[in-house]
Amino acid sequence: MNRRAKVRGSWGPARGSLLVGLWTFVIALLITLLSTAVIATLPLGLALLVIVLIILVGIVFDVIGLATATAREAPFHAMAAKRVQGASQAISMVRNADFVSSFCNDLVGDICGTVSGAAAAAIVFRIVSGKASLDGDMLSVLMVALVAALTVGGKAAGKGYALANANHIVHRVALMLAAGERGAGALRRAFGMSDPRERPSAQKRARGPGQEASKRDG
Repeated sequence: MNRRAKVRGSWGPARGSLLVGLWTFVIALLITLLSTAVIATLPLGLALLVIVLIILVGIVFDVIGLATATAREAPFHAMAAKRVQGASQAISMVRNADFVSSFCNDLVGDICGTVSGAAAAAIVFRIVSGKASLDGDMLSVLMVALVAALTVGGKAAGKGYALANANHIVHRVALMLAAGERGAGALRRAFGMSDPRERPSAQKRARGPGQEASKRDG
């Protein structure tokens, strides 16, 4: 049993890395196909706007990941004691900062960087297609350099903001998560579905104190 536990323990990080890599591959593939297909049908100005939006998404998630990793948990406990909305979600984010940071910075951030590069290449192909007078290689280099400058510059500015306003950023994201949870709860109630988090307590109340006592005695 100990040997099996050690094997599972050593396999745990590798399994997590493989799952993250697999999900990254699938999501990046789908987003790249979607973005390049959309860019191929849009006017050039709107296609460039799509690239800017992809870069902004990567910057925003980079800010969220860094803010979560550097935020302090104690202020959110004080907010939770005052029943401030979003406090419990903020505490959960800070306690799972490694996962949140990995998801925001590594998964979403890297995917946005890759997709923005692929979208830039698609735009260059559109511009030079059928125009022999244009230097496709030089235009590709300039486009990639522009995308890299926007990405790196935006993330550098965002990191300073994230470090200075970590708790504020986490609370804002937590408010959105709380709103999403309320919306999901309203949908479950509208369709007559029970909340999975309420099932254990509901089953405990249904069993009654006598059955609980007999279960402990058994």
